Amino acid sequence: MDTINAIPIFVAVADSEGFSRAAQVLGVSKSAVSKRITQLEEQLGARLFHRTTRKLSLTEAGERYYEYAAQANRAAQQAEDAVGEMQGEPKGRLKILLPMTIGQMHIAPLIPAFLEQYPQLDIDIILDDREINLVEQGFDLAIRTGGELSDSTLVARRLVPLHSVVCVSPSFYQKHQHQLKTPHQLVDVNCLIYSYSNNAYVWQFKPVTGDVLKVRVTGNYRVNNSASLRDAVMAGTGAGRLPTFVVGDAIQKGELIALFQDYEMPFKNLYAVYPDRHYLPAKVRVFLDFIVAKLGNGTAHWDNFQSNSVKRNSGKTTG
Repeated sequence: MDTINAIPIFVAVADSEGFSRAAQVLGVSKSAVSKRITQLEEQLGARLFHRTTRKLSLTEAGERYYEYAAQANRAAQQAEDAVGEMQGEPKGRLKILLPMTIGQMHIAPLIPAFLEQYPQLDIDIILDDREINLVEQGFDLAIRTGGELSDSTLVARRLVPLHSVVCVSPSFYQKHQHQLKTPHQLVDVNCLIYSYSNNAYVWQFKPVTGDVLKVRVTGNYRVNNSASLRDAVMAGTGAGRLPTFVVGDAIQKGELIALFQDYEMPFKNLYAVYPDRHYLPAKVRVFLDFIVAKLGNGTAHWDNFQSNSVKRNSGKTTG
């Protein structure tokens, strides 16, 4: 058996720590993967994996073999990428991981236009908020919030900032506008809570000058889904702190009013994350260029809502 052809299979099994997951990444059957690994071990005359009912792990010989096999596999991928750069229109499968809400609202809807522009590409989108090993699961690209990379084999490219804003419905504002002139007054307002937030009950505001203001809020409704929280705010139930990518459109339409726009709330960034390669595959490059242009090229389009916001000390909607 040609051991060179078995290298991608061996690396996939080692990275996945199992035959089943490796088979999913490679798009082949579990039995085919197991058979090729057995043949490779017979060819090398050494057992490469410890096999138990719970886990698969490398033997000492397997670890030594992996050190060189992984390098060879990366080199082969880079060679394919380099040739692909010379072949004109991008083609092949592009597997992308998206966060659930922002992916569903702002990125997945763009895919039909992207495919119309690049019809030879085959797009595989996975919507999942979990931290997933991109290389192990065969992803070409992921869109993620934050920016800290635990894996040094990945590259992160900043796309747009992800701001938050406190907003209320027009009806709620009319009833409580005397309590909504400054962030301090939120202690006396029914504030709706996104329960998955690390600082769900402490909302921070940074003025143009001065120290950060921390306001401890309370309210009668908690939910772990930002779209559901937006709907409750739009219904006039209370004030909510929400990402602008969730409420920007509603603010632009006048369905919500953004408060305290002279203050800045803590924010994250949206990143494109992909495996570090000497040659960036054309399919990844064109998708990155497409997404950057569509999202706003550094300033998110959903943040253009100043015409329906309330600034501090104003007591009225600006417009």
